[in-house]
Amino acid sequence: MTSSLEDLEQQLAQLRAQLREARRARDTAAVAHIRGKLRTVEVAWEHALDVEVAADTTPGEQQLAVHTLTPPGTRATATPSRSAPREKRSTQAAVPIREQVHQALTLLGAPASPKLISSAYEAFFGKPLVATKLASLRRDEERSFTAQGYARPYYICAALTHDRLTPARGLLAVSVWPLPRRIMGPLGPRMDFLTHAIGTAEQIQRLNAVGHPPSDAAWQLLRRFALNIPGAHENDTLDPARVISAARNEIVVHQESDDASRGSAADRARIQLDDVQQLFGATPLHNALRDAGGASN
Repeated sequence: MTSSLEDLEQQLAQLRAQLREARRARDTAAVAHIRGKLRTVEVAWEHALDVEVAADTTPGEQQLAVHTLTPPGTRATATPSRSAPREKRSTQAAVPIREQVHQALTLLGAPASPKLISSAYEAFFGKPLVATKLASLRRDEERSFTAQGYARPYYICAALTHDRLTPARGLLAVSVWPLPRRIMGPLGPRMDFLTHAIGTAEQIQRLNAVGHPPSDAAWQLLRRFALNIPGAHENDTLDPARVISAARNEIVVHQESDDASRGSAADRARIQLDDVQQLFGATPLHNALRDAGGASN
């Protein structure tokens, strides 16, 4: 029986709490065992998310759920039905900024800048995000996590630099993503760009498949990606399948080196950083103390 996203998220929260206790007890065997279970559940969560995203793109009443990726044509931009037009408008307006960012990041599939997050949300959900709210979101999420731990199913957190494990400037991620996926190695910007292109193209394919033509903004976003990927476009023709194929072909070229860089940095992060720092990055003070400790040995 396949577990639901909610069940898997609860398992992730429980395993992270167990991992925290095992690390405090310096039980290396338990730490290794729990990390293995964490990786297994993270893979299952990714699969369950893909299934839910695909299901949510079909017409239905759950268009504004956390992982919904339905087009703006099914929302307030569509011709309102006579039954409850005000209810739909109020529901859309009530979506918290963190959920809007989560929806955009889920679509893009990799850490992204506030500008790209806003562009993706506007392209597929018909409404731009407020930049001033995005600027303070990560700090608000860090305060909430510091106070409550894993009380929420997910947090909007930071991508981490591969060398210093500090917050990568201007890049947001989702806490339930595997740690290597949230680390920016030397090839990270390019690999994540290709991942963004694939996520955008796949969403356009899903919308076409269910009879909801993507917005002009969605096509413009895809074109921006395609113009910077060799073989992703031909003349004025823009084909999502072609973009996906070209992006995946380039990813294969860099995959091994990128995985090694991210994996090595993730291993260091698990050893050197606590739970808060693994999500929001090490502080300069933490790095200074670590470096001083290393120099004294």
